[in-house]
Amino acid sequence: MTPQPGMQQGPKYIFVTGGVASALGKGITSASLGRLLRNRGWRVTLLKFDPYVNVDAGTMNPFQHGEVFVTDDGAETDMDLGHYERFIDQNLTRDNNTTTGKIYAAVIARERRGEYLGGTVQVIPHVTNEIRDEITRVARTQGADIMVVEVGGTVGDIESLPFLEAIRQFKFHVGEENVMYIHVSLIPFLRGAGELKTKPTQHSVKELRGIGIQPDVLVCRSERPLSGSLREKLSLFCDVPPEAVIQSVDAQSIYEVPLILEDEGLPRIVERRLRLPERVPDHAEWRAMVERLRHPTSTVRIVLVGKYVGNEDSYISIEEALRHGGIAAGSRVLITKQDSEELEGLDDPGVTARLAGYDGILICPGFGARGVEGKVNAARFARERRVPFFGVCYGMQWAVVEFARHVCGLEGANTTEVDPRTPHPVIDLLPEQKAVTDKGGTMRLGLYPCRLTPGSLAGEAYGVPDVEERHRHRFEVNNDYLPILTSHGMRVTGLYPGRQLVEIVELTDHPWFVGTQFHGEYRSRPNRPHPLYREFIAAALRQTQRPAAHLPKEPFTPAPNR
Repeated sequence: MTPQPGMQQGPKYIFVTGGVASALGKGITSASLGRLLRNRGWRVTLLKFDPYVNVDAGTMNPFQHGEVFVTDDGAETDMDLGHYERFIDQNLTRDNNTTTGKIYAAVIARERRGEYLGGTVQVIPHVTNEIRDEITRVARTQGADIMVVEVGGTVGDIESLPFLEAIRQFKFHVGEENVMYIHVSLIPFLRGAGELKTKPTQHSVKELRGIGIQPDVLVCRSERPLSGSLREKLSLFCDVPPEAVIQSVDAQSIYEVPLILEDEGLPRIVERRLRLPERVPDHAEWRAMVERLRHPTSTVRIVLVGKYVGNEDSYISIEEALRHGGIAAGSRVLITKQDSEELEGLDDPGVTARLAGYDGILICPGFGARGVEGKVNAARFARERRVPFFGVCYGMQWAVVEFARHVCGLEGANTTEVDPRTPHPVIDLLPEQKAVTDKGGTMRLGLYPCRLTPGSLAGEAYGVPDVEERHRHRFEVNNDYLPILTSHGMRVTGLYPGRQLVEIVELTDHPWFVGTQFHGEYRSRPNRPHPLYREFIAAALRQTQRPAAHLPKEPFTPAPNR
């Protein structure tokens, strides 16, 4: 198609859809492609479309949705934005995640203002136009040469149809040479038949073509390599060139995926399809990082104590930040999850049986009363047994509660989130939060400054006096209790200077005990690990120093690849 006069020129757009099943790796594929293009010098941004009707992910239960990721500007987003940031090493914003709820809210607001001039408001063209305008607006404001747009869900879902229709129309607005479509689909291996099957992908592409979208590339997720005959079959039946049938076999680490896709030739296909000049990539930093990841010299065992361990995606950013610390230390990080609810009511031998043998204990964030006494038990175990400890947000708050009860002698100390009538509210709401009734987007969210105490564990880790970190919480350490807490050996080593709010606590008589009110994991990258996660892993390694060769070889388990 030749662009008509007045047709938009500028950014190139790559749309990524998914077929057969969810959780195949659209997010990792999109993020990996972004990294490969960025390593060629292109300015890249990513956009995630989520078909759910929630305005954002902030009120969604981690058991259903997995982790909520928070950006610098305080947006509560889909966890794929965390993958995007970690891969392209670039801070994103609320503009990089759009939901059905957000689109419909914008359309309804336009209708209420009379902007449709009395016309009947319909999915086509009004909703699809809003989606199209969102794509071009984000690409323009972020100055992208190439935008990768991931459409959440699976082709065939009713919720994603407006987004698919919008991206179908998109090529007519910007020109076919500026748009391409990548379809990520499953090639299942049937053990009974002993072979890979292409039929589910054929049906998925048929569904996509029925909507009017012909994929330019198939990214085939499988647990085994595709034979040449299978690729030819997919090429023939899905009307995709043979070289554009890309295999993405299960990898040990998600950070290997960009190199797998590079070897499969995906970036070259993108350059040819979008009529981009071929550029020589610079993957040196990424390859060096992956080499360190593949060849650890030691192993460290970390236990995560949390409330949402039933969902593998609940603590993705924390797990990745721990692995980033392991990459920096040349160590393999083995992560075990312990349900905090199971620790409730256990005596000391029972808690010891669950937590002994780990080199570090991390208490995860969360909300609400369920399982919190298990977090208290874990914090006490780490403090008394001198095990390296990291408390994140709610995890830090329960470490403060435990210290207040068992070291300061404040019987019944608690957070007013759980016990509004506690005699010692060591964790409490700020005055301006007490009148808040809406749940969505009303917490202390996004980037806030933190001033560090020189010579502290945190100060040494960061190496600078002032930092900024991302937050997602409503309750704070009660400053009225700081005198008694600090007189018993708890140090406040990080403060939000504007309000003198506690950001970091440490214990003086402990090898490494740190709690943060913020979520440092959100800003950690595989090539630039977060300082506190890096130092936590280093402290845990000092506990053990066991060579990796002396430990039993772990079976291969594919990386979470969403």
